[in-house]
Amino acid sequence: MANRRIGKTIPCSAFSVFILLLSSATSQSQPNQGIDGDPSRNIKEQQPEVHCSRERSRAAWKIIEEYLIPFMEKEKYQLSSRCRLHQSNDIFREQEEHKIHVDINEYRCGYCKKVFRAEKYLDQHFDNRHYNLLNVSHGKCLADLCGALHCDFVVNTQSQKTKCNPAASARNRHLCEDLANSCFPLNGGPSVTRLHEFFLRQFCDAHTCSKGRKPFSRGGKKHTSVFYLAVSILILMFLPIFYLIVYLYQREMGKSTTQLKRISRPPGRKPKPS
Repeated sequence: MANRRIGKTIPCSAFSVFILLLSSATSQSQPNQGIDGDPSRNIKEQQPEVHCSRERSRAAWKIIEEYLIPFMEKEKYQLSSRCRLHQSNDIFREQEEHKIHVDINEYRCGYCKKVFRAEKYLDQHFDNRHYNLLNVSHGKCLADLCGALHCDFVVNTQSQKTKCNPAASARNRHLCEDLANSCFPLNGGPSVTRLHEFFLRQFCDAHTCSKGRKPFSRGGKKHTSVFYLAVSILILMFLPIFYLIVYLYQREMGKSTTQLKRISRPPGRKPKPS
């Protein structure tokens, strides 16, 4: 009887050990699948959280590109990397440069070539899949300069109708003047002095509650109108055709005039010589 009991218990114990080993192997393999299966999630968990608005950083860079860089190019001046207006201080700059606007409702990722219907979906894709490409080494945010650069004037036109806050205007003006002093120092030469004065007039003077002062008073980058370009192309296409039609018309009129002259002279007798 004892031998029979021992013979029954040995297979049962071996089977239970096999089940335990199998379950432990399965439990160990599940976390590895999670790590390898979604690398972007693990990258995002390892990276520090970024407290910087992509939309306002984009608006700030658009203002710099539209209302400042064209005038710097005229003076052949380049911003120092220590200037907060420099593109290296925009943590989203590399991602924004890999954003391809194919059509009105078509945006393409320059990294993986995926296509999206709207820019906001591409921004979400950058946050989820290419989070590790953010330039977070310096910890600076271009959106922090929106107060000085009048981002609200570009992002939301309704904000212009709100009541002016003198304290906020003074604070933004102080930030604006600090940017002018650090990016365009007065001891940098005549061209830098002109840019310093231009920056004050272009951006800083509008930080007031007085009426009649608007930002970007010196203008910005000149854009070629699409309508004007289309009309110019059409004129260049149809101008040779117009001259050809005029030439053919004048030639036909010349032939008809000659024929009329011949017809108007009736055949008669030759006068007799006297």
